[in-house]
Amino acid sequence: MTDFRESLSAPLTTPVLDGHGLRLRAWDPASAADVDAWLRGHLDPEFRRWNTPLHTVDDTAGARTSLERKSADVAAGRAMPFCVTDAADGTILGQIAVSMIDRVLSFARVGYWVLPEARGRHVATGSLLLAARWAFTEVGLHRLELGHATGHGASCRIAGRCGFRYEGTLRGAMWEEGRRDAFRDAHLHARLATDPEPEFP
Repeated sequence: MTDFRESLSAPLTTPVLDGHGLRLRAWDPASAADVDAWLRGHLDPEFRRWNTPLHTVDDTAGARTSLERKSADVAAGRAMPFCVTDAADGTILGQIAVSMIDRVLSFARVGYWVLPEARGRHVATGSLLLAARWAFTEVGLHRLELGHATGHGASCRIAGRCGFRYEGTLRGAMWEEGRRDAFRDAHLHARLATDPEPEFP
């Protein structure tokens, strides 16, 4: 019989998730296409407006190092970042990540970004629905949280479409744009495994 604590610390392996015209797969730090897409995503002005990552990514070497860190997080069971691609031709569209995975408290946080040329196609909505289903059914988590800077209306709408209810405003919960010495408020959304799964629009 498997020990409870052993099952909670078992390593995660990145699955391939298909649905809504999308394929979610592992990022590959050795792939030039993956590194380029990761770099373009982090250099996008809209990404930088709403996100200030722990480590700044502004060149190819930094993008590859960032992806290597993500791979280490997967191996440690801390996070599951997915490369979001077009199911038909494999074009990279963006990223969705299930992060801060805590299998004791049965909790994680989700976040996403979409490359500029892929916006307006429900990529974030479709990938969030797929990733949430995986987190609830395959990892067995109970609660997923989604946070975004106040004023980010598009992210608010995506959260709502995917069944992540608005739960309140967190004061000073995120770094200000491009800074790590100042903070801004964030909206908190969450979805439980017991909540109904929304339909893809």
